[in-house]
Amino acid sequence: MRTLVTGVIGADTHIVGNRILSMALEKVGYRVVSLGALTPAGDFVKAAVETAADAILVSSLYGQGEIDCRGFRDLCVEAGLEEILLYVGGNLVVGKQPWPGVERRFLDMGFDRAFPPGSRLEDITTVLAADFAARARGGRIDEALATPWSGRPEAGA
Repeated sequence: MRTLVTGVIGADTHIVGNRILSMALEKVGYRVVSLGALTPAGDFVKAAVETAADAILVSSLYGQGEIDCRGFRDLCVEAGLEEILLYVGGNLVVGKQPWPGVERRFLDMGFDRAFPPGSRLEDITTVLAADFAARARGGRIDEALATPWSGRPEAGA
């Protein structure tokens, strides 16, 4: 069984969506270590090390995710988690911005996937399973994998 660390990063207190996500992940067979709200980036990494997690899923709804997530991949690398799968999702930036640009910034920060506001649970679990399958075949995940929001500039706007 794969282990996932989930939580809401930074000073964000929006926990309901993260709890729903955790329940959906458990329902499809993942072991979920939920850190709750107000979680510093370093706590995600520490929990991933302690639980030998396969992925970290970071949520942010208060618009400051771009600030809170800077350096996240570097923290993982410093902790020996170079290959951990990193997802981020929610209302990640302040204001209405075209999703492709927001997504690109998070991918450039080292996240493997970025999910826009309103992403469907089924889409997240499907993409997660595809990414784990790619890793199991010895490959990297395909950033170009078609996702339900691909090519939708209005997503997250």
